[in-house]
Amino acid sequence: MRFGVSVPCFGTGVDAALMARWASRAEAAGWDGFFLWDHLFAFAAGPVDVVDPFITLAAAACSTESIRLGTLVTPLPRRRPVVLARQTATLDRLSGGRLVLGVGSGGGPYEWEYCGEESSPAVRGEMLDEHLELLNRLWTGEPVRHEGRHYRVAGPDWSAVCHPPPLQRPRIPVWVGGTWPGNRPFARAARWDGVVPMRQDGSWEVADTASVVRRVRSLREGEDGPFEVVVPGESEPADTGRRNRFADHEQAGATWWVEAVHPWRYGYEEPGEWPLGEMEERLQAGP
Repeated sequence: MRFGVSVPCFGTGVDAALMARWASRAEAAGWDGFFLWDHLFAFAAGPVDVVDPFITLAAAACSTESIRLGTLVTPLPRRRPVVLARQTATLDRLSGGRLVLGVGSGGGPYEWEYCGEESSPAVRGEMLDEHLELLNRLWTGEPVRHEGRHYRVAGPDWSAVCHPPPLQRPRIPVWVGGTWPGNRPFARAARWDGVVPMRQDGSWEVADTASVVRRVRSLREGEDGPFEVVVPGESEPADTGRRNRFADHEQAGATWWVEAVHPWRYGYEEPGEWPLGEMEERLQAGP
């Protein structure tokens, strides 16, 4: 099992330089992945600093050599496919083929209807599926024509060629996020390269990992190729039982543990300064 950290893309004092430094320190501490949330606004009354995750990951790519970098997760329905194809291919090449794209359909009215975006979760799910299929084609670097329900890349005697393609083959790994238990997100995840499950009603348990693995395996029956099961969690260096907990999740089928390094685990309450020191200490302690 590999180990990553996920960090909000917002917070008092958060900027691209800080995140690049954290990615470098995470790499030095032995983490295998550094992942940023993808939000337009903070989960708090403003003004609160927010960074663009892809620009920030570009800074992180220039500050690191081996750690995986990515978003957990990017709501694809509010991003344009051709623009995202350019951003991700550029970032994958800049990082030497280390990018992971976590995706989801998104939630919360402040990033959707309040900004004039699609408000229906069902329609956003349709957009996500169409976006992924189109993005996968654009990543090939070959001519692409697409006229779908939600997206168009076509013109008279014209096709889109997004060149150069990403370094990774057959594509940049796509990990699909979803709330467990659920149906559509996990059926979607089974068609791609990984699943990033979460619960909204409590902490993630080994039994949850086992259930997700059974569901995905049944949906991927007959499919070849690697598939990542990325479980969320929180652990402290002084927790003597954490190694057993990691081993239990791995035995249940998890391939990644992603440590959630956020301010609320350290008792943050509004208004107040973010506990950046405590967050960085956890990151530097390693998995």
